[in-house]
Amino acid sequence: MNSPIKRSVVISGHQTSVSLEGPFWEALNQIAVERNTSINRLITEIDRKRKNNLSSALRVFVLTNLKNQLKTFQAKTL
Repeated sequence: MNSPIKRSVVISGHQTSVSLEGPFWEALNQIAVERNTSINRLITEIDRKRKNNLSSALRVFVLTNLKNQLKTFQAKTL
């Protein structure tokens, strides 16, 4: 199991730290690249919509994004 990695991020101009496992950081970075944005901007968007703690919201965002990509892939291969 991967240990959480703590990183500093800037959300709406305020610096905070977030702890996530490495694969989640990798996925967030990839999503930011695909959307042509910075990871700080992506996290700010997620933060604005969240209803639970930030780390949980980021994990759910990554999972939802991957599920949507899988659905798109499956639809194209049918």
